[in-house]
Amino acid sequence: MAGKLIVFSAPSGAGKSTLIRYLLEQDLNLAFSISATSRAPRGTERHGVEYFFLSAEEFRQRIANGEFLEYEEVYPDRFYGTLKAQVEKQLAEGQNVIFDVDVVGGCRIKEYYGERALSVFVQPPSVEELRRRLTGRGTDKPEVIEDRIAKAEYELGFAPRFDVVIVNDDLQQAQQEALRVVKDFLEKP
Repeated sequence: MAGKLIVFSAPSGAGKSTLIRYLLEQDLNLAFSISATSRAPRGTERHGVEYFFLSAEEFRQRIANGEFLEYEEVYPDRFYGTLKAQVEKQLAEGQNVIFDVDVVGGCRIKEYYGERALSVFVQPPSVEELRRRLTGRGTDKPEVIEDRIAKAEYELGFAPRFDVVIVNDDLQQAQQEALRVVKDFLEKP
């Protein structure tokens, strides 16, 4: 039986990666969507495991061929995207594919797959809390944090376009809500 798709999107710092990691630990037959990128591998990253590593030129050619469900050029010649063929392969193997993508990519995947996909928007309790979380990470300079906050304010406007909105103000509660909505979706015929 073909698998289903679960798409998670959120502003940076809302907790979507934490929720996805939690769901992957549950017995839900979930497989992470492997994205493609034009950046070089880091550390021990391997082609086809963490990412599909493509040259910028190869990425552009695949865009022209219509091979991506969604993609974004984050910086000049730095692309990220989801290959249709890879997702179709995982679905055909019966895997339920879970995605960690930006809000525009999340909307594109939902539009493409319709009812076969569940789109989940993870929302921070407030912009102030998001700022506190990003600052607390200690990984970004203040101007980078302000850029992320500005982008988050834009991304929050996409929430109504998703099937489910989970407000992550209490992690355990958010995990339980995510587990419930994903289980309900996967059990639907």
